[in-house]
Amino acid sequence: MRKPELLAPGGSLEKLKTAVDYGADAVYIGGDAFSLRVAAENFSAEDMKEGLKYAHDRGRKVYLTANIIPHNCDIEQFESFINEIRPLGFDAVLIADLGMFGMMRELAPEIPIHVSTQANNTNYKTALMWHKLGAERVVLGREMSFKEIAEFRQHIPKELELEAFIHGAMCISYSGRCLLSNYMTGRDSNMGACAHPCRWNYALVEEKRPGEYFPVEENERGTFIFNSKDLCMIEHIPQLVESGITSLKIEGRVKTSYYVATVVGAYRREIDRYFDDPENYTFNSAELDELCKVSHRPYTTGFYFGRPGAGAQVYETSSYIRDYELIGIVKSYDEESGRMTITQRNRFFEGDEIEILRPMQPVLTIKAEDMVDEDGEPIKVAPHPEQIVTMNVSEPVPEGAMLRKKR
Repeated sequence: MRKPELLAPGGSLEKLKTAVDYGADAVYIGGDAFSLRVAAENFSAEDMKEGLKYAHDRGRKVYLTANIIPHNCDIEQFESFINEIRPLGFDAVLIADLGMFGMMRELAPEIPIHVSTQANNTNYKTALMWHKLGAERVVLGREMSFKEIAEFRQHIPKELELEAFIHGAMCISYSGRCLLSNYMTGRDSNMGACAHPCRWNYALVEEKRPGEYFPVEENERGTFIFNSKDLCMIEHIPQLVESGITSLKIEGRVKTSYYVATVVGAYRREIDRYFDDPENYTFNSAELDELCKVSHRPYTTGFYFGRPGAGAQVYETSSYIRDYELIGIVKSYDEESGRMTITQRNRFFEGDEIEILRPMQPVLTIKAEDMVDEDGEPIKVAPHPEQIVTMNVSEPVPEGAMLRKKR
C-alpha cells in the first residue's frame, strides 16, 4: 500500500514555505501568466527559484500550473514562458490545453506533464490518450465517484498517476469549465479571472415585469441556487488510499497562510495516523474540528459517494463560516525566559485563550499572560495592527508559528 502524496496550494512564496513546513509532500504554484488564479499573488521568476530551492532542500516537489484555455494571442507568449521556466527545475507542469501540451513536449521534453482537471478527465479512455501523448499524471474531474475512480485505475497502466481534489471550494460548473463569469462580467474564468457569480444572490424576473423580483426560495437573506458547499474528505482517508489515487490535492491558492497551515497540518496528521496502523485505524474527530477553525462553507463529500443531492448546496447565504481568527505570528522565542515575541494580526486581550499552530506538532493551548509591548510596558490588550508583543508561553515555539483565538 503506497502512501499518497499530499499536494498543497502555494499562492505565494510565503504560502509555499508554510505548506512545506506543515507537511505537504508537494506544492502547486502559478506564475505571473497562464495560471488559473490571477487573484493569487503568484510567483515571479526570483520567487520561483527561492521556492523551488526551499522545497527541494527539504525533499518536497513543486508543480507549476499553466492550465488556462488559451487563445491565439497567448501562443507566442507561452513559448517564451516555457523557455523562461525550463531551467528552473520544476517537478512537473500542469496543462489543460492540447496545443500547450504539444508545445511543452516539443520545447521542454524533460519536464513531466500533469493534465489539469480543466481538461475534463472523467473517463479512462481520455486518460489513456493523454498517457500515450506523454502525460505522467492526470488530474481527475471533481465529478468522479469512488466507483468510477476504481474503474479508471483498472483500465490504465500502473505508471500513470492519478490526482484528485480532496478539500476546498467546489465549482458549480463541469470541471471548472464555466462561461457564466465571462458572460456577466467580462472576466474569463478559463483565463483565471473568475468573478464567482455562482456565489451571488439570484431571483426570478418575468420578462414583461422588469424590476419585479420573485424569490426562487423563500428566505429573508436571498437565494443562492448555485452555491456549493466545500469539499472535505478527511473522514475518509482509508477509501482515498485504497482508491489508487496517487496525489491528494487541497484547493486554495487564494487562501491565507493560516488556512494552508491548518488544512495541510490536519490532513498530514490523519494520513500518517492511518499508515502507522491501518488495521486498527479510527478517525480522529479532532482533525475535523481543526478544519472547522478556518474560513469555510459547510462541508460535503462532493461526488465521491455518488451524485450529491440538494444537501450539497448552501441556499441561505454565500458567506463563509469564520469562528476563529489569526491574531499573531511568532517572531522569536527566548528559551531562557520562556517568552515569545509575536507580530499582532488581530486584536486580543490578556486572559484570552489562545491556540498556537506549530509545524508538525500538536496544537498548543495557552492563556495570554504577562503581555508587554515593544517599549517594555505591560499591556492588557494588543489593539494595533503589526504591534510587537512579548508574552509567556508554556512550551518552546518556532519562528513562524501562528496564534489564533475563537471569535
